Amino acid sequence: MVAVPNLSQAGQAARNPLAFIAQRWTPSPETVRRAALAALVMSVVIVVTGGAVRLTGSGLGCPTWPKCTGDSLTATRAMGVHGVIEFGNRMLTYVLCAAVGWAIIAARAVKPWRRGLTRLGWAQFWVVMGNAVLGGFTVLTGLNPYTVAAHFLLSSALIAVALVMWHRAGEGDAEARPLVGKPVRQLTWVLIAASGALIAVGTLVTGAGPHAGDSSDVPRVPVKWETISQLHADLAWVVCGLTIALWFVLRAVDAPAGPRARVRDLLIVLLSQGVIGYIQYFTKLPEVLVALHMLGSTLVWIGVLRVLLSMRERPENERGEDPVPTAVTSAPEPAPAA
Repeated sequence: MVAVPNLSQAGQAARNPLAFIAQRWTPSPETVRRAALAALVMSVVIVVTGGAVRLTGSGLGCPTWPKCTGDSLTATRAMGVHGVIEFGNRMLTYVLCAAVGWAIIAARAVKPWRRGLTRLGWAQFWVVMGNAVLGGFTVLTGLNPYTVAAHFLLSSALIAVALVMWHRAGEGDAEARPLVGKPVRQLTWVLIAASGALIAVGTLVTGAGPHAGDSSDVPRVPVKWETISQLHADLAWVVCGLTIALWFVLRAVDAPAGPRARVRDLLIVLLSQGVIGYIQYFTKLPEVLVALHMLGSTLVWIGVLRVLLSMRERPENERGEDPVPTAVTSAPEPAPAA
């Protein structure tokens, strides 16, 4: 048999830098949850700043991608404030990547190793990379409203994965146990589907509305924005109705306090979002209210997903974590007999 040569520390770091870090750093569970929360917060921030780019007419402040111009990687003075805003939003993507990277490292280094958390971190990374490429296509297609809508929907997917990781970081890895009956869980999934449709139609309202993202001739969805807004409002009432029905059902079956509190929180967010939506409709979509409405859409999505996650539990003391791979060391030679 041929002996396997021992790798140096530099060689180990080159082959698997995450394992190298995990051997030397053990974060607390609170640190892991803070890292997951940072990634979630940045996934919301990047949506709001992206909306600010569109609302200020800076969507083509950098007219090409991946560079800002054909000759410059960064914005130039001649591009003015629109170039600064668009390029600044692109730079925030690196902050988002740093937050996601911290979450991945923390999930990999915690002891015992929780493989599921690490996979959720990597899922965020690949969604961010895919959305960055899609954002580039959005610029190259001159802010086509359908690619803009897909860009927002993929950001919503990122928020969903980030929220699940943050939630999972605060619970165990045992098999999930439902806290409510099957009909209640089915009603919750109907609420999820209706909320997804609400967000999707909201992107079409944006695609048909007056805020095209740039002062140039940007293509729009060929429907009156008032018509799509009416459909959007109808779906909002459906979501509100389902939320109220779910709240009454949870009280009727004497559900635990956790699910009832999450539904109550969602209802408060929905009512606030509805007030903003109607005010912006009757005031012809002022930029500030549109920005608040975009922030509200992310909070609605987070609230709906938290309702779903509250319908089951994973006990802390029944974790099924994977052991952390450790280097095999040879046992010491026994002392010779006297």
